[in-house]
Amino acid sequence: MRNLTDKAREAKDKKAAIGPDVDLATFTAEPVAHDYVKDLKTLPVLDRNRLIQAGIDTSESGRSGTYIQMDTAVVHSHAKQEGLEVIPIKEALKKYEWAREHYWKLVSVDADKYTAAAELNLHDGYVIRALPGAKAVWPVQACLYLDKENISQYVHNLIIAEEGSELHVITGCATSPHLKRGLHVGISEFFVKKNAKLSFTMIHHWAEEVMVRPRSVGIVEEGGLFLNNYICMKPVKSLQMYPTTHLVGKGAVARFYSILVGTPGSLMDVGGRILLKAEDTRAEIIARAITNGGTIINRGDLVGEVTGVKAHLECKGLILNGGIIHAIPELQGKADGVEMSHEAAVGKIAQEEIMYLMSRGLSEDEAISTIVRGFLSVDIPGLPPKLQEEIDRAVDMSSKDVM
Repeated sequence: MRNLTDKAREAKDKKAAIGPDVDLATFTAEPVAHDYVKDLKTLPVLDRNRLIQAGIDTSESGRSGTYIQMDTAVVHSHAKQEGLEVIPIKEALKKYEWAREHYWKLVSVDADKYTAAAELNLHDGYVIRALPGAKAVWPVQACLYLDKENISQYVHNLIIAEEGSELHVITGCATSPHLKRGLHVGISEFFVKKNAKLSFTMIHHWAEEVMVRPRSVGIVEEGGLFLNNYICMKPVKSLQMYPTTHLVGKGAVARFYSILVGTPGSLMDVGGRILLKAEDTRAEIIARAITNGGTIINRGDLVGEVTGVKAHLECKGLILNGGIIHAIPELQGKADGVEMSHEAAVGKIAQEEIMYLMSRGLSEDEAISTIVRGFLSVDIPGLPPKLQEEIDRAVDMSSKDVM
């Protein structure tokens, strides 16, 4: 498995990711104490509101489990459904051999300085696991929260859908209302075993001076399905991520969907890479990006390594009030008989669309807002209705701020 990671890292290095180098020494990695919270409804109202905006329901209604980490401390962790496990990773590594077997198996510790720092300064992180054959009734929710000013948060997450299982995760990363500056480094490793299904939806709600460096790799075995959804529509100083997934079993499928909004002064270098390594594998990368004055580099790379694979890449961007969108779609066909396609478009809202909606009684601002919401709305095949509702709600809440 190490060889898979090495290849992915070499390809990533060639792409020369854009974004400022983060001086890790300017942030504090010292442990921060927070009390364990048994009832999430007792959290301060301001914190609860921030969690809600990141897709975290503090009532835990319609959730199969919850994990919340504030700064360096786990403040809540439990599973509500039999067959699911939600465990802080430090605890899991101490107790379970299977956790140690999956730890750092896909992501390389020496991939860059952020992965190395995550190993040296590990604060915690979560293990979310569906046991063989288990079917999640509701999504598991997880939140990585920054509260202390100028904190650096180092986490490592394992998400495992065992053979024949079905697991849905919604994870919200957020900052407290008073925080201005911080660093989040998150390592995530995804394991979708034979005939398993995993949907993983991320909603990021950062602050204007926060630096974010996720590093993640996934693997999908025979008959497995991996849906990876990413939403970032709030201010962030610098975001750099390039999740990679290997389809290694016959009939494995991966779909990446992302919704991005670049605010003034922000720099977002976001991409995705799927390697189709086995017969009858399928892949799709769909991105929607809007800039309001920020810079968005939107990457996508599909690699077809065997005959008979099918893959599609689509990147569409809107420039509303200045800013830059740089779309970089890539296809690599390495065998006869691959079917791969891509389309990319960057532009502005057509004036005739605005005029049409205004003729139907909307003001100009209402017309533009309606077009923006429609542009950002993405229907994700195979996603449970509850999660699609969460995504639609996040888009609706944030699209007002775009204007």
